[in-house]
Amino acid sequence: MIPANYHTHTHFCDGKNSPEELVQAAIRLGCPAIGFSGHSHTPFDGSFCMSREDTRVYIDEVRGLQKKYGDKIKILLGIEQDYDSPESTAGYDYVIGSVHYVKKDGQYLSVDESRESQIAIAEQFYGGDFYSFAEDYYRAVADVYRKTRCQIIGHFDLIAKFNRSGDLFDPKHPRYQAAAQKALDALLETPAVLEVNTGAMARGYTTEPYPSKDILTRWLAAGKEVIFSSDCHDADNLLFGYDAYEAHVAACRK
Repeated sequence: MIPANYHTHTHFCDGKNSPEELVQAAIRLGCPAIGFSGHSHTPFDGSFCMSREDTRVYIDEVRGLQKKYGDKIKILLGIEQDYDSPESTAGYDYVIGSVHYVKKDGQYLSVDESRESQIAIAEQFYGGDFYSFAEDYYRAVADVYRKTRCQIIGHFDLIAKFNRSGDLFDPKHPRYQAAAQKALDALLETPAVLEVNTGAMARGYTTEPYPSKDILTRWLAAGKEVIFSSDCHDADNLLFGYDAYEAHVAACRK
């Protein structure tokens, strides 16, 4: 496998490094390409996304790096477009469509802030019914292509990020399975590819990439394509887990 990463965050959002530092890291690692995918601006939560001003600087900086390093590596300017972002995706080389929130009772509730936050959301907004929370999440995932017109579907089952021990919900529960399958069925009808994403592994939350083996197996069985991603927030993890990717995907093929 030729290593390249197209889900890469910089200090313009919640990443650690500058775009140039990441380009230099990719060159050192022998990557033929790198794609940047800053978090699109969401006016209701600025905790991890780019501001509108920073978005303009991000675009200019990455376009400048394309000229500076074009003889050494292919550099793509992308955006990770949140389902609830009102920003335009025009002008980017590609789009990753992702769901980071559920909207409930007029509020945007973060899916991936923390374990404690997920528990509080389930208790306060769903009467402790985590499966209702998951159903709302997967309804948005099912619609992410229509909303973002993405080429890549980001971290399909992000809601499982803090469920490593399985005590928040049972991923085999019929309601959870039905919600995830309905989203998967909708996305199977689109031209988008599904990312196999090791970002939560790199940060110690999970031991396997997104999506789960069950979901990945169903996707591959339908003859659909995947793309490898480290969801990089730190140059040290630019190719995190890539050595095990091919075996993981092969194990999910039937």
